[in-house]
Formats: sequence, structure tokens, C-alpha cells
Amino acid sequence: MKSFDELWLELSQKAIDRPVGSATTQALDSGVHGIGKKIIEEAGEVWLAAEHESDEALAEEISQLIFHLQTLMLARGLTPLDVYKFL
Repeated sequence: MKSFDELWLELSQKAIDRPVGSATTQALDSGVHGIGKKIIEEAGEVWLAAEHESDEALAEEISQLIFHLQTLMLARGLTPLDVYKFL
């Protein structure tokens, strides 16, 4: 289990290292447009899980949405601090 910030550190390092076969590398290679499409898809899955699935399934869908949001942040050069100032 990891926190939002721990995931951020992990994904940031993968963005630097660019490991072959990494979901992070693949997401970043798809660019902002590709990542944005995944965010739309994952947001829909979160909503459907909230309506029709277990709390565990919902939590898993939310975690996937967070992953894609963080890859978008990386692709655009944002950091968690850029987001936190609006919370």
C-alpha cells in the first residue's frame, strides 16, 4: 500500500528511468491526449463502480484514476504542490 505522495515519487522515478514495459512509460509515451482519454475512461469506470459495484471495486477504480491523473501531471510538468494549493 502507498500514499498519493509515495505513488508520485514512484511514477516520477519511472518517468526518468523509462523502464521498458512500464505502464507509466506507456502512458507518458501516449502523450497528453492519450492520457486524457484514459482519464475519461477511468472516471466513467469510477462512476459505474460507485453505482453498481462493491466498495473494494470502487476503491480499485479510484486508484486507477489517480494513477492516470498523476501521469498527466508528469506529462504536463505539474507537481502535487501545484494541485495541493487548490485543495
